[in-house]
Amino acid sequence: MENNVNISLEYAIKLAYERIRVLPTEQVDFLESAGRVLAKDVYSDINMPPFNKSAMDGYACRKVDLGSWLSILEVIPAGRPPQFRIEAGQCSKIMTGAAVPEGADIVFMVEHAEVNEKQQVRFTGTKTSSNICLLGEELKKGDLVLKSGTTLKAQHIAMLASVGCTKPLVFHQPKVGIISTGSELVEPDVFPQVSQIRNSNGHQMQIQANACHCQVKYYGIVADNEQTISETIERSVSENSVTLVSGGVSVGDFDHVPKIIRQLGFEILFNKIAVKPGKHTTFAVKDHKYIIGLPGNPVSSFIQFELFVKPFLLKMMNYSAPDVQLPLPLAADYHRRKADRQEFVPVKINEKNEVETVRYHGSAHIYAYHDAFGFMVIPEDVRTILKGETVYVRPL
Repeated sequence: MENNVNISLEYAIKLAYERIRVLPTEQVDFLESAGRVLAKDVYSDINMPPFNKSAMDGYACRKVDLGSWLSILEVIPAGRPPQFRIEAGQCSKIMTGAAVPEGADIVFMVEHAEVNEKQQVRFTGTKTSSNICLLGEELKKGDLVLKSGTTLKAQHIAMLASVGCTKPLVFHQPKVGIISTGSELVEPDVFPQVSQIRNSNGHQMQIQANACHCQVKYYGIVADNEQTISETIERSVSENSVTLVSGGVSVGDFDHVPKIIRQLGFEILFNKIAVKPGKHTTFAVKDHKYIIGLPGNPVSSFIQFELFVKPFLLKMMNYSAPDVQLPLPLAADYHRRKADRQEFVPVKINEKNEVETVRYHGSAHIYAYHDAFGFMVIPEDVRTILKGETVYVRPL
């Protein structure tokens, strides 16, 4: 099925999605579930609030008694049930979050209360809302709280806690192996000699994969030796669901990765995408194992991870990432020489909420992205965009 011509990014994602096997599920402690994708709907086991609750510090009474002097029966703190029912001419002082006593249908604020020498109180305001959160007004027992497919964040953990779901069912995290190829590479703690560069791709991809809440293993730098690359890829495939290989996927004399992938029995679905940067991106599959080859240039690998690898990893956990593209005006005319591919250009947003391009020297210039808000998307066949025209920006 390998296609040696450029295909669109959208089609590449479609092809990859068609071959995904969603990972199995497991129960985890809810405090360990942040970033995981929920695999089963969660329903409330109680009404919320579970009782009529005071929304503020004040006095609980009957609405018809507002303005009259009222005898204070008790003080009701949060966490202690009321002892007395409210009758005509009576009230109870109540704290925020406490249960409203029977008979009361309103709570007036402490700030609107006057207390006399007989320790009676009356409402001195002109009007007031009920200031009562009614039983079940937020959630009723059996209501759907969280849907399967939700990526759990802090606010979702709070909901799990509120409904007693301490062992949510979530999808397994993808196991991802990362390999950097290239005889010119050295690790960041090594001072590069002539013809050497420090490896940034491998560590960049580790952070990107960790941000997707994957289990990540870094296999280090592999020199441009066919046997060594083959052995390392084979090891990663045996230990992980997804193997990411940076470099060696182009058409140079030392670009061994596509050949090795085939020798390992993988089917290459595509090896070129009509995008800039990141044209030479390879995707291969065998028995629900996946190899993704990314270009060696750091911007290309960075962008293709965000555009292709990230949604693929999330889809393995049955999550469809939203495609956020912000429509904003361009601050100055933009022109490019070629318009044969969809292009992604680093940008920042100025104080007028306009899009400004970041100085950028091509796919090896990762430094351009340190100050970027995101990248604007330039469609294929579009050569010029004028100042004030709308462009679409993907935040990073």
